[in-house]
Amino acid sequence: MPLKLLGELSALQFLRRYWQKKPLLVRQAIADFAAPLSKREVIELSQREDAESRLIAFTGEGWTLQDGPLSRRQYAAVKNTKWTVLVQDTQHFSMEAHELLARFNFVPHARIDDLMVSYAVAGAGVGPHFDSYDVFLLQGAGRRRWQVSSQKDLRLEKGAPLKVLSNFKSEQEFVLESGDMLYLPPGFAHNGIAETDCLTWSIGFRAPSQQELSAALLDYLRDEISLDGSYCDPDLAPVKHPGEINAAMRRRVRRMLVDIQVASRDATHQLRCLGRHLTDPKPHIFFDLPLPTLSASAFQAAAASLGIVLDLKTRFLYGNGRFFVNGGEFAVDAGGAKLFRELADTRRLSAGAVAAAGGKRFHGELYRAYRDGFLHVA
Repeated sequence: MPLKLLGELSALQFLRRYWQKKPLLVRQAIADFAAPLSKREVIELSQREDAESRLIAFTGEGWTLQDGPLSRRQYAAVKNTKWTVLVQDTQHFSMEAHELLARFNFVPHARIDDLMVSYAVAGAGVGPHFDSYDVFLLQGAGRRRWQVSSQKDLRLEKGAPLKVLSNFKSEQEFVLESGDMLYLPPGFAHNGIAETDCLTWSIGFRAPSQQELSAALLDYLRDEISLDGSYCDPDLAPVKHPGEINAAMRRRVRRMLVDIQVASRDATHQLRCLGRHLTDPKPHIFFDLPLPTLSASAFQAAAASLGIVLDLKTRFLYGNGRFFVNGGEFAVDAGGAKLFRELADTRRLSAGAVAAAGGKRFHGELYRAYRDGFLHVA
C-alpha cells in the first residue's frame, strides 16, 4: 500500500527504487508532525548519564566536540557560537519517540539502530560529512537547509575532532520544514545548516562492518566451542635451524585449526553469534529491576490480566527457532515460539494471548525477562 511517509510509494517500491541507491525527498512525510521531545527536553536529556550525547560548536578557531553528560557550564561556554547538541537513542526515553521509530518497521528490527535528535541554533551544523549507513532525516520544529553530494572525494579535515569532509561540493539543496523528510543512502555526502533554531530527527540503520562481525564471531567461538587435543610431533626430525618455524610445524598447526574453520562456517554458530551481537546493549545502557518484584505466580496473573510490553531499551530478535534478547538467547517449544515471535515483532502481547499460553517454559522465560527489567506488565 502507498505510504504517506514515503511520498505515496509503497515500502516495496521505495526499497527497490531508492534504498541504498539514491536520495529521496518527501514533503510532509508526516503532516502536522508533533515532535516526541521539545528543545528543553532534549537539553535535559543530554545532561543524563544514561543518555549518549554530544555538544558540537564552531568558532573562528574551528570545531569543538564535547561528549555528555553535558553540564550547564558547557552550554554557557558555547552560548555565543554556532552550536548543536545531539542525543542518541531517544526511543529509550520517550514512548512517542519509540512510536515514531516504529513507523519504519518495513525495515527489519535487526537493521534499525536508533532515533537520534539534534537541536541546532540558527546557522549551526556539524559540518559536511557522510554516513556509512542509511538515514532518514525528519525535520521537526524550525527549518534546516540540506546540501547533498554524490562525490567520491571523502577525504577528511586533518586534526578536526569530528569527521568533516575537507572538499565538500554541493550538488543539490533542499530546505526542510516541519514534517519534511530526506532519505540518504550510505556514502552520500551531506551538510545540514539550521536556518532557524531547529530540531531534526535522524532515523539511523545499523550496518556492521566485516571487521566488527568477524571479531564478534571469533569472540563467540572462543566462548562457545571446546576443542580437544594438543600439538604433537612424534615424527619430529633433527633441524639445522632451531630458530625457524619450519614447514612441518606449520602443516601440523594448519591441521589443528581446521575445526575452527569448520565451526566458523556453521550456520547455527553464525546465527547465534549474530543474534547475540545485534541485541547486545550499548555500554551505557542499563535496565531498572522491578521493585517490588512480583512472585512468579503474581506476575503470571498480572500479565494474564493486563498483557506485557517490552522495555523501551530492550532489543529482541529471533531466527530459526532461537530467540535473542539483550545479548542473551533462549529457545522454547512451538507454542511458546509463536507468541515470542509476536512479542519480537510487535513488542507487546495482549492479556488474552498471555492468558491462553500454556507451558512452564514459556512462562518461565517471560518471568525471567521481567525480573531482569527487559519487559513489564502493560
